[in-house]
Amino acid sequence: MKQEPFVLDLAAGTYYFCACGKSKNLPYCDGSHKGSEFTPYQVELKEAKKVGICRCGKSGNRPFCDGTHLTIE
Repeated sequence: MKQEPFVLDLAAGTYYFCACGKSKNLPYCDGSHKGSEFTPYQVELKEAKKVGICRCGKSGNRPFCDGTHLTIE
């Protein structure tokens, strides 16, 4: 199943995106990784921007989508 990215319009600021896949507030981190080897992806935006956040877990540029979901089944 192909998984489209989360497409978000974000204001300038610091964001923490889930790396473990357990957050109940995807794509944002809610701390569900505590006690595991995962740490959230920290992203700092200097200006407002539209971003695609990887949902398939295979991007080579995580947390951002690089289109890899188009090549997996």
